[in-house]
Amino acid sequence: MTLPASLQRLQLPAIGSPLFIISNPKLVIAQCTSGVVGSMPALNARPAEQLDEWLAEITETLAAWDRAHPQSPSAPFAINQIVHKSNDRLEHDMALCEKYKVPVVITSLGARTEVNDAVHRWGGIVLHDIINDTFARKAVDKGADGLIAVAAGAGGHAGTLSPFALVQEIRRWFDGPVALSGAIATGGAILAAQAMGADLAYIGSAFIATHEARATEAYKQMIVDSRAGDIVYSNLFTGVHGNYLRGSIVNAGLDPDRLPQSDPSKMDFGGAGAKKAWKDIWGSGQGIGVVDGVVPAAELVARLKREYAEARARLLG
Repeated sequence: MTLPASLQRLQLPAIGSPLFIISNPKLVIAQCTSGVVGSMPALNARPAEQLDEWLAEITETLAAWDRAHPQSPSAPFAINQIVHKSNDRLEHDMALCEKYKVPVVITSLGARTEVNDAVHRWGGIVLHDIINDTFARKAVDKGADGLIAVAAGAGGHAGTLSPFALVQEIRRWFDGPVALSGAIATGGAILAAQAMGADLAYIGSAFIATHEARATEAYKQMIVDSRAGDIVYSNLFTGVHGNYLRGSIVNAGLDPDRLPQSDPSKMDFGGAGAKKAWKDIWGSGQGIGVVDGVVPAAELVARLKREYAEARARLLG
């Protein structure tokens, strides 16, 4: 599969996924200058006017890096847009993405032709989050350039399908860019994602335990201390099923083994309720068992690069 030109200059075939509340310009810049796509949700900028400042900081800093490092230019950055009707900032945030010609837009929770068309007009590409083949087909029909297959074990609003099942169904009909999300936290897992048919790995939870991430120290330490068995799948907190750290649910005074079901009609992805939920109830995927400490983002990427090269060497004998 041929990747768009903007995704061909990566030093590692990976995207740092947008982390609600946690991702910020500092983390995005560290990811991009390390050679992987850095991303953040537009909704992390609060008030909305802050997004203008953040996009200016990212674009100017990466441009300066590229001038100083012509042999190792930065990877492109991405902005995540929640296109669900509950996001009343979408028009405002898309206008700013157009102003700064954001190279990659990641859309979530609904596929909208007008959003994809707008990104294409300024020369960007759209990658859309999906959890099954049906949603994948709808996204491509509405103009998405690529897909992010959110499989079982991914952090945040994860699906339930095996990554093997999800990728192989998509690859029966789609030859465009595919990123795979779901418990990927080692270089070997990145190579495995490519072996099963994905172009890129989509990595989130491991980046929570980095110096640049805008998470509390307690949250970062819980990522380090937890394992796959400490992840709870529930729709209580936003109306859509997602994966969360058991310890944070306990700390909030709830029983993680007896969580009630939420009413999906009360979905909240960007408002005060969602922000409070993600602030107190901490999202995470199942891949955190290999996260041994809180490190700079560049150090995490360096580990992934080393492991990726070692895994390739083992396979090639």
